[in-house]
Amino acid sequence: MPFQFPGQGKPPIGIVFDSDLGNGIDDALALAMLYGFEGKNEARLISTSTTKSSIRAAAFCDALAKFYAGPPPQGAIAAFQRPAPPIGMADNGKMAEDTPVLKAVLEKKTPDGKPVYSTSILKLNDTADATALIRNAFTAQNDENCLVVLAGPATNLVKVLDYPGNADLIKRKVRFLVVAAGSYPDGRPDFNIKTDVAAAKRLFAEWPTPIVAAGAEVGAVLPFPGSAIEKDFAWSPDHPIADAYRAFQAMPYDAPAPAMAAMLYAVHPDGYFKLSDPGTIGVLDDGRTKFTPSPEGRHRYLVVDAAQKAKVIQTYVEMASAKPTVRAPRFRGGQKKNAVEPPKATDPPKKQ
Repeated sequence: MPFQFPGQGKPPIGIVFDSDLGNGIDDALALAMLYGFEGKNEARLISTSTTKSSIRAAAFCDALAKFYAGPPPQGAIAAFQRPAPPIGMADNGKMAEDTPVLKAVLEKKTPDGKPVYSTSILKLNDTADATALIRNAFTAQNDENCLVVLAGPATNLVKVLDYPGNADLIKRKVRFLVVAAGSYPDGRPDFNIKTDVAAAKRLFAEWPTPIVAAGAEVGAVLPFPGSAIEKDFAWSPDHPIADAYRAFQAMPYDAPAPAMAAMLYAVHPDGYFKLSDPGTIGVLDDGRTKFTPSPEGRHRYLVVDAAQKAKVIQTYVEMASAKPTVRAPRFRGGQKKNAVEPPKATDPPKKQ
């Protein structure tokens, strides 16, 4: 059962983020944006996992976590520093090849030959089982105080569904799932869908909460502006998101950003996007998605609100480029402000 301290109330919404981090740049930008929201205490990242069977993808995720954690605290507070969160990784028995995005961050060196970005993930045992990690994250949350953002294939989430009793757990804990995949109401085949068509079919058919989809058409109309990389990320001479962005494609370019749209809607479902009427999203064998309107349907897709386009892109930039924030510890009711609180009991445990 989740722990709360007297006088604190319910914590900000918890986000489970599952992606194929390292293949593109959009999901890395979405994760950076989530760290920005976390710094403003508008959301909590409670689980990070990758469907990409790659130690290097998990290490990239860990490097981002360490970068956005900011410098380690000093003095007495350091004794209660929140440990680095476990990173979940799918293991299909064969490690995926490196990508330019991963190499740009993990192989960047200082003038004396040391890694610019630190990571604790060097081997398989340094990662967590993705499905167990996600389930533990659900279990640790207050009811209906959790969301899932999927920015990759549905492989991990379908495995979570296969745990006995998990459908009821998800129904109780998760408000809704946001999926950055597909084109709506119908369109071309999608990479995240094609990578595991069977899992995508099961996800849309069996996931027990409402689903909101952020399609490729939203990502194309609301891209992340490449000009922000040189301007808004310049506060740090070495920034993993800026390095990854430059490595993904020749500059200058604006990156289609459906995963960022999915993340923004998850944290702020009001004020940025419109929604389609309800219906059902089906998955075709070639990786296309098809939306069928239905009053009883539990699926919707994001629709761009032309009046909010500038506001959306501004929020993308502000949150993704936000500096790491060292937040003050949360205290039990009645404690003095100079007291130090131990780590929250809601943090998901590492795989044993």
